[in-house]
Amino acid sequence: MRARICRLISRRKFGIIYLLLALSVIILLLYSVKVTYLRTCQIKKVSIVAVYNNGIVIMLITHSGTNTTFCSFHSLSPKEAHMADLLKDSIAWPKTLSLSSYLSLNDTSDPAHSTFTILPPNGGGGWYVGDQLEVLIEIYDFHGRPKKSGGDFLLARLHNPYIYAGVAGQVLDHRNGSYSAIFSLPWEGLAQVILVHPSEGITVLEKLTQEQPGRIFFRSIFRWGSLIKTTICNICLNATQRLCNYTDLNTGEPWFCYKPNKLSCDARITHSKGGFIQNLQPLEEKLFENGVNLKVPITASGPAHIQGTTFSSPSPQWDRPAGYYYQGAWQSLDGTQVHQFNTITSINQCLKNKVVHLYGDSTIRQWFEHLNKSLPDLKEFDLQSSRQTGPFIALDYANNILVTFRCHGPPIRFGTTPVSQLRYISNELDRVVGGNNTVIVIGIWSHFSTFPIEVYIRRLLNIRKAVVRLLKRAPGTLVIIRTANPKSLTLYETLTNSDWYSLQYDRVLRAIFKRVKVKLVDAWEMTIAHHLPHSLHPEPPIVKNMIDVMLSYICPSPTPENF
Repeated sequence: MRARICRLISRRKFGIIYLLLALSVIILLLYSVKVTYLRTCQIKKVSIVAVYNNGIVIMLITHSGTNTTFCSFHSLSPKEAHMADLLKDSIAWPKTLSLSSYLSLNDTSDPAHSTFTILPPNGGGGWYVGDQLEVLIEIYDFHGRPKKSGGDFLLARLHNPYIYAGVAGQVLDHRNGSYSAIFSLPWEGLAQVILVHPSEGITVLEKLTQEQPGRIFFRSIFRWGSLIKTTICNICLNATQRLCNYTDLNTGEPWFCYKPNKLSCDARITHSKGGFIQNLQPLEEKLFENGVNLKVPITASGPAHIQGTTFSSPSPQWDRPAGYYYQGAWQSLDGTQVHQFNTITSINQCLKNKVVHLYGDSTIRQWFEHLNKSLPDLKEFDLQSSRQTGPFIALDYANNILVTFRCHGPPIRFGTTPVSQLRYISNELDRVVGGNNTVIVIGIWSHFSTFPIEVYIRRLLNIRKAVVRLLKRAPGTLVIIRTANPKSLTLYETLTNSDWYSLQYDRVLRAIFKRVKVKLVDAWEMTIAHHLPHSLHPEPPIVKNMIDVMLSYICPSPTPENF
């Protein structure tokens, strides 16, 4: 009996030892591969995956729930994660009311019932050019009742169509249903206020980002010999399926595709926009109706025209605008003297012996197209690239001018692009030699609007680090950043690329590059202040003014006879 008990105890000891050994092997296996934690789009759900060397992601644990989509935000260092939190706090929108099941459209903000009033100047008397003009905006619902909370998205400008002048206003939310719009008064003009989105619409846009970050999806073609497969790709994918991991090794920028059956992850050859999934409740869709509550002007309760008589010193209590238009030309207020490059000779003289690298989205591609069209001696070399995606290269041999364009890496909503041409801007900047004759222009914003802000913050932080590295090794390099701009909005554009998303990203971009030696082209104010309608791709006169700002940075003191 005693011998039997000893044998049982011995077996249990060996069993425990075997169990501990097995657990040790599992732990070593997990540490022998790259273990990545993926934060889910719903905070209460956490998934753990192991990423193997062949690029296949296999789900180990997925908590129960209807939403198993994950979005990867894991590559920020603790310092950068803290910075991201500070950035999110700095752009936090005034809290909007949740949409209850019994909410009616009639209870939401109505631009037709809302009004704005030009407040009399301090101290009475008349207006003077150079004053600060204040406008009081009061929001009412469709019943004509005053709103008691803030969070509406408003744009304001002062314009004069007779002298082709315009300036953007600064909107302040008092969080009680009233707002102030502050304008510099460089000339007499007509005040205009636009309700872009009611506060209830902002609630929907915030919810979409949290719950449906993958509503824009992408496709990739995989091919090996005669076998061809197409799968869905994104930053946010269903975590229960096998994934190919295309996270960039240098930057940590994540990108995933569903792994096709019978094909390796290495067989991926193309990238393209796949489509859009719209998932709104009936009331939510009514919050974005053209002519009703989507980018609709608000009526003035009294006179909207301001007449300035003489010049005076600007009041320092409000932030000054970036600039204003006069006679159709942009005048900067940051100390930069903006010259008008109206002749081929003036542009050629400015760009002579220069290399201009343009990186970003289609709003930067416009700049390449503008220069290519404006300079007849700038000849584009046919790289057999798609006219949408690029890359492009143009050369003026006589003046030694080189201009290139390359789109940024995914997410990019362009047509079919070879994966070999998907380049991250930060990686490209690390390949630039730089110097006194090198100009870098970066514009990246609109393709990130459906994703959580962390995705955009990480991308900009990577670009910022690459810009700093470039400026350290080649201090004479000129780096120019183009900001976001407002656009015309449909329901689709609102859900995927709303001006509200663009405004958040615009603020983040400015904050991240605030202390870096770069120049800004303020496309946001340049579009708001102009009399032409908003467009994702601004009209040619606005683009021309942006190019003039760029050229003024390159050539602050051009030869007068060339104008």
